[in-house]
Amino acid sequence: MDMKTGRCAHADIGIETIAKESAGLEKLEEVLADGLRETFDAVVEVILRAKGRVIVSGIGKSGHIGRKIAATLASTGTPAQFVHAAEAAHGDLGMITRADVILLLSHSGKTVELQAVMAHAQRFRIPLVAITSNAESPLAQAADHVLLLPKAEEACPLKLAPTTSTTMQLALGDALAMALLAARGFTEEDFGRFHPGGNLGAMLEPVARLMHGDAELPLAHPDDPMPRVLLEMTGKRFGAAGIVDEAGRLVGIITDGDLRRAMERHPNLMDLTAAQVMTRGPKTVSPETLAGVALGLLNEKKITVVFVVDDAGRPVGILHMHDLVRQEKRQERTD
Repeated sequence: MDMKTGRCAHADIGIETIAKESAGLEKLEEVLADGLRETFDAVVEVILRAKGRVIVSGIGKSGHIGRKIAATLASTGTPAQFVHAAEAAHGDLGMITRADVILLLSHSGKTVELQAVMAHAQRFRIPLVAITSNAESPLAQAADHVLLLPKAEEACPLKLAPTTSTTMQLALGDALAMALLAARGFTEEDFGRFHPGGNLGAMLEPVARLMHGDAELPLAHPDDPMPRVLLEMTGKRFGAAGIVDEAGRLVGIITDGDLRRAMERHPNLMDLTAAQVMTRGPKTVSPETLAGVALGLLNEKKITVVFVVDDAGRPVGILHMHDLVRQEKRQERTD
């Protein structure tokens, strides 16, 4: 408790910690924009040319960060595997092949346990990339490429626990992963294939897997009388009907809202045709549209249904807001 202000000082320490780590990230951004740019580009090119994986290795806190970097790389299109530096000398070097690239993390670059991995890289001429803060360290001297972290104050009040340094390691690993993602042309569909589970996976499903099609499609023609359109709407239970022309292309939609507005203008709604009531040029999606994108469209336009059309504009399915909500909840239960 701060006796002068009467406030607990815990949050102040937390704020100071974040401020110091933020300062470290600002320094990292500066060096990446200047001195590290060419090295960073070279590392990305080395990884892109590799026929194997990125072997990420480290020990201690750097090892924990390395595991996360390997996971991020693997999930964004760059095959990667974490090998614990201490286990490497006890058989795990067998996981590293000549086709791989090694990414070795160490703040000091002097950790003894790294030597087995470093020697293995040199013996088999495996490209070695170092992320370290010490340009004079054995790791930096042995590496083919050194991503040198800027000097920054650790956020730990004792100046002992790796904090700012590991935050910079993680950010640099993310930067590599995102640069590789962009260079490979990695798409949302690719991402979905690597994330089939959980809420994220649910939103990366193509709507073709969720839509209602064939006999469930509520369709009518522009010249159809409204009694026939209403039977189609109530029979298919989507609260909407798609209006298609002679070629089967979607030219309009009639929703519950359209019916209410038409009744206000024309008391004798049953005397009208579909063309007199429909909204022209309705919003549509393709079968390949991701569920998350479709959900965003429904929310943005404040609508509850959307037709799925093929390249010729013909309806092949219909998607209701409830289909997307159910998909989200189904995945949440499996998380």
